[in-house]
Amino acid sequence: MVYTIKEVVSYLEKLAPPAYQESYDNAQLITGNSNDNVKGILCTLDATEEVIDEAINLGCNLIVAHHPIVFKGLKSLTGRNYVERTIIKAIKNDIAIYAIHTNLDHVAIGVNKRISDKIGLVNTSILSPKKNLLSKLTTFAPQKDAEEVSNALFAAGAGNIGEYSDCSFMVEGKGTFTPSPKANPKIGQKGIAHIEHETRIEVIVPSHLERKIIAALKEAHPYEEVAYYFQKIENENQDVGAGMVGELPRKMDERDFLEMLKSNMNLQVIKHTKLNSKQVKKVAVCGGAGIFLLPDAKRSGAEIFITSDIKYHEFFDAENQIVICDIGHYESEIYTKELLLELLSQKFTNIALYLTKVVTNPITYL
Repeated sequence: MVYTIKEVVSYLEKLAPPAYQESYDNAQLITGNSNDNVKGILCTLDATEEVIDEAINLGCNLIVAHHPIVFKGLKSLTGRNYVERTIIKAIKNDIAIYAIHTNLDHVAIGVNKRISDKIGLVNTSILSPKKNLLSKLTTFAPQKDAEEVSNALFAAGAGNIGEYSDCSFMVEGKGTFTPSPKANPKIGQKGIAHIEHETRIEVIVPSHLERKIIAALKEAHPYEEVAYYFQKIENENQDVGAGMVGELPRKMDERDFLEMLKSNMNLQVIKHTKLNSKQVKKVAVCGGAGIFLLPDAKRSGAEIFITSDIKYHEFFDAENQIVICDIGHYESEIYTKELLLELLSQKFTNIALYLTKVVTNPITYL
């Protein structure tokens, strides 16, 4: 079977919806025609000129990168910097670049889960769940049709709360309506007031799926005009947010944990605050620049917080309550390319998939 770039992008965006990315981000198809057939996919942390060359040599016309090569608007393409040169080379060689960045950071199967798995954490959960990503849908259906309507909503993505699916609240009541002469009612008669025994159905809905779920509702509902309304809710979405926290299978000495961290993440160096002479059981992580999550890491009861890009004065904020570890931005996210390859291989078994061999880390250590 031949797949288009659009189909690959659609699959990835179901796993990590673009609605979950930060406002500053640019997670999307950056170059390329989405209707082109996919010849091969190269997975990488960064899309650089050298990675474009690698894709050309491998015969790949789609690069799936974690970091967007374009963060800010480009006003010209003259090749004056590495960003412009990379974009020009990609376009000249018909190579699409797709970035899946903070949206992949924010899902439970994403970047931070991969870090957690590498260091052996169990019982993991989102460190700082996001708010304002959920709505409540309320609708009404004839009692005999309530199950069919609710099942259609569930199939479209409504009614999921944590590890529970098909969640709803239903209550029975009476609905009234009078069809106009121009109406085409399935129940009731034109011009005659009608009372119908109905079920009120309430379900939680991811806000970005509202249009899809309304389409499913209208398709399954017997009424010509469907009554419904959405309410935005501030509930935290426990499956979406920044960072992750988990537990080690057994307690470890701080020094032993750091040695394990260095080995499992293949690190050359770890910058960390002074040790607190505590046993390590709970660990918080955030790939990339995550020091903004330090208050959440403290509240979680973690003994260790692993992230990167920490400024000098920010290390003081540990205040002997937690050990902060800066393992490097590249080093914290490098295994994301393996995650991307695994996710793609679950769906696209007949597309050539590759891990980049290019080391895109701009930092070296003496």
